[in-house]
Amino acid sequence: MSAALPLEVERIRARFPALERRQGGRPVAYFDGPGGTQVPREVGEAMAEYLFHHNANTHWNYPTSAETDAALEAARATLADFLNAAPAEVVFGLNMTSLTFHLARALGRRWGPGDEVLVTELEHHGNVAPWQALERERGLTLRWVPFRREDGTLDLEALARTLSPRTRLVAVGAASNALGTVTDAAQVCALARDAGALALVDAVHSAPHLLPDVRAAGCDFLVCSAYKFYGPHIGILWGRRDLLEALDVPKVEPAPDSAPERLETGTQNHEGIVGAAAAVDFLASLATEGTRRDALAAAYQAQQRRNERLFHRLWEGLGMIPGVRCFGPPPHLPRTPTLGFVVEGMPSSQVARRLAAEGLFLSHGDFYAATVVERLGLAPEGLVRAGCACYTTEEEIERLIAALAALAPD
Repeated sequence: MSAALPLEVERIRARFPALERRQGGRPVAYFDGPGGTQVPREVGEAMAEYLFHHNANTHWNYPTSAETDAALEAARATLADFLNAAPAEVVFGLNMTSLTFHLARALGRRWGPGDEVLVTELEHHGNVAPWQALERERGLTLRWVPFRREDGTLDLEALARTLSPRTRLVAVGAASNALGTVTDAAQVCALARDAGALALVDAVHSAPHLLPDVRAAGCDFLVCSAYKFYGPHIGILWGRRDLLEALDVPKVEPAPDSAPERLETGTQNHEGIVGAAAAVDFLASLATEGTRRDALAAAYQAQQRRNERLFHRLWEGLGMIPGVRCFGPPPHLPRTPTLGFVVEGMPSSQVARRLAAEGLFLSHGDFYAATVVERLGLAPEGLVRAGCACYTTEEEIERLIAALAALAPD
């Protein structure tokens, strides 16, 4: 394997202008990747190139319109490689939450009282609120699958028991954005399929760390967001083409009836779509194997090995600090390099503010995973969250550990 990631982190970091920022006289360490990663230079350049030289609306007979058509077609093919999908199954939209609401409205037109949707307690509420809206508007029943508070893992046995002939959809996150828990989405999708239900996978948090594969997952729909994997603020929905063609989606009459454009209401964020494709190509550039998909697989494998080492040190270091309590699966269980923690006697907002003064940027709160925080008894302040990205270094991990050791109560 010739992936660059394990040995060339400084070369990777040089591609991120944000890493030049300083705070309190120190370089900023961006641990806020779970809320949105920084952007490599080539993503910004691709978006600027489109806006400055090709900006137009689609499907007209002049050069910049044709160039826009070609750019969007190429971007769809690039995201299809990322997802292991067909280009006609890739839908672009404002963000994951908006796309999921759009999908839920279309699916819900066929459902009503007696129908059930399963969600889990680990979900970001972008994968909860759309189904709650159907509960209110269509009278269907929302069923919740619990997670284990002791290690943050999903209770798959409870999920299997909750499925019934009335289940129409199982909505599951591939990974928790609050705890880092990785759930076996393929197993969940298989259980849903056996029950005659559809399966939607929220891959927003998993996509930066685990290369999406809709074929291997066996899902019917998958959603993710480019700004979590080094791209701009834009969302992506994948769906089986036969389902996308059959959905009763709200649309204007002149809009195309074929997938995927029938789900893309109005004029799209062309520069964002181009930027999302550039983010995928950035990830693929971290390795040199064969096809784009081969390179992505190699880069992800290398990144995962490196992040496992970084996360193990973070978990170990924080675990040795009195007054710091960590949540979620330990390093030996499937997880992303995202850690939620609290400092005894100090609100999460204050911890984040104190760390930011030292150039350590961490997020805090419930991260829209409100049910997780409530189940852990941490509302309303929630957690402090640290996440590793491809530009995170061992030195930054040590800085964070040292800062928390100085901050924690004696």
